[in-house]
Amino acid sequence: MQVGVASLLLLSLWLPAAAGAGSPEVAVVPVPQTLKEAQQQRQRAEAMREQAERDYKAEQDRCYTRFLVNDCLEQAKKRRTATIIESRTIDQPARDFERAARRQEVADKEEQRRAEQPQREAEQLQDSERYRAEKAEKTAARERKLAEKQRQAAEGRQKAAEEQARRQARQEKRARDDAERAARKAAREDGKEAATSGK
Repeated sequence: MQVGVASLLLLSLWLPAAAGAGSPEVAVVPVPQTLKEAQQQRQRAEAMREQAERDYKAEQDRCYTRFLVNDCLEQAKKRRTATIIESRTIDQPARDFERAARRQEVADKEEQRRAEQPQREAEQLQDSERYRAEKAEKTAARERKLAEKQRQAAEGRQKAAEEQARRQARQEKRARDDAERAARKAAREDGKEAATSGK
């Protein structure tokens, strides 16, 4: 029983090694570390696909000049497929990196927005307080200006009334003076008449 388990373990270790010995060596695809590297890697994969298509078209043209056309076309198609698969293995890590970078960028922006939220709220509060203070100051200035205009108008009315009263007093004084002069003149005239008639 123990020998069987040990044999199975050895066999499970030996089979992958034996299978890997006959398979072609798989190139390790580098994982990009920057967006620029990812772009370059994707461009390289795209160039490989375009080249594979050009090569396939050229090989198709050559195959039609050969005796075994179908076999030639099949081999050309296999080479094209292998190149396209290889380009996808190069392209996929770059796509994954770009996707992860975009997600990280979105997460960073969201984190920055959350971090700046208290500052934005404080600034909005300051702005609204400043707006209310400015509005209150403008209202107070308008009220002061209105009060000053009313005071000046009242002063103007008072001065006009005082001037009118002075003019009235002068006119009344002039009228009294004129009346007194006329009375004195009349008295003198009466005195002259009385003196003349008394003679």
